[in-house]
Amino acid sequence: MTVPSLSKRAQTMPASPIRRLAPFAVAARKAGKTVYALNIGQPDVPTPKVILERLRTYRETFVPYGPSQGLPEFVEALRTYYAGLGVPLAAEEIFVTTAGSEALLFTLGALCDAGDEVLVFEPFYTNYNGFCTMMGVVPVPVTTRAEDGYHLPARAAIEARIGPRTRAILVCSPNNPTGTVYTDAEIDMLAEICRARGLTLVADEVYREFTYDGRKHRSVLQLPRMERQVVVVDSVSKRYSLCGARIGNIVSRNRDFMAAILRFGQARLCPPTLEQFACTALTEVPASYMAGVNAEYQKRRDVVCEALAAMPGVFVRKPEGAFYVCARLPVADTNAFAEWLLRDFASGGETVMVAPADGFYATPGLGLNEVRIAYVLEEPKLRAAMRCLGEALAAYPARAAAAKR
Repeated sequence: MTVPSLSKRAQTMPASPIRRLAPFAVAARKAGKTVYALNIGQPDVPTPKVILERLRTYRETFVPYGPSQGLPEFVEALRTYYAGLGVPLAAEEIFVTTAGSEALLFTLGALCDAGDEVLVFEPFYTNYNGFCTMMGVVPVPVTTRAEDGYHLPARAAIEARIGPRTRAILVCSPNNPTGTVYTDAEIDMLAEICRARGLTLVADEVYREFTYDGRKHRSVLQLPRMERQVVVVDSVSKRYSLCGARIGNIVSRNRDFMAAILRFGQARLCPPTLEQFACTALTEVPASYMAGVNAEYQKRRDVVCEALAAMPGVFVRKPEGAFYVCARLPVADTNAFAEWLLRDFASGGETVMVAPADGFYATPGLGLNEVRIAYVLEEPKLRAAMRCLGEALAAYPARAAAAKR
């Protein structure tokens, strides 16, 4: 019997470095270990009460389809939110998606044909690889360096990666996985490149509010003379601890692009109705909520970075935003180290789960000695996790063997 083969797309679809180690964590917990999960950006701060209370007021006897663009009342709530950022928008310039993931998929699908290219700055959010694979798009990496705080290289280095099939530049600020917040000068440089080359600037602004040490995020929606060349993908997931709600959105003033996005949206019918209903209350979330969240994450960042900097052989730069930090460890392969942490190591019955960073790069061989750490646990747990990590690095057999050689 001949067995049908899978598509090339299915065969080349990358596994998530964030979730790949989940079976090891399950086994570790079954063995009685406490696992501090620093591998995934799942905030533990409470969702704003006003959003949860809004959900409890749903009184209909069934949950219907909604409009493909999103519930009008939620679109209006988003208009109010963006206006508060100094970005006035028309309703037709906002499109609600099933999370930021669908926003990225739709954007790639509307901008690119199979084989077209998108510039990405590595290390980048690992699922960009998966989204590009799904859409037949080629991610072309522009490498940033830990020594530079993962800030952008010179304009010439970026333009050298642009080819005849380049359609867009994809940028994430504040950045996942590095926590880098790009400067106004860096964002202006990308805008200038896009204007000169006729490219679209796609900005992942999911972590917009998470900036530290007095920094402010600047949205690409505020760039002059870029109305038809800017697309923003966004989400409520991180901002309001609503990762499971799966509500995101696209913003663009390019009417042709938004008309194409609507056709994509009609094919998938509509984004989640109940979650949009709840999120219409986002305009009632007090400013003190985000201020408190930011202060908490800045404190957690400092705890993690101070602990990492004190570990022999570890290189780390303090991130400027989001709630991630990339660290270079004194090990040859962080995939093997991460598995060992879950399978073979425990300190007082505790261990740590991290995300190996090679999956955040498109260039083969890069990131093998780096990890991404999400500082999304409360401070006592973070301190315990850092203690475990330090002890694990000291005890790791492969490191001891390498040092002996």
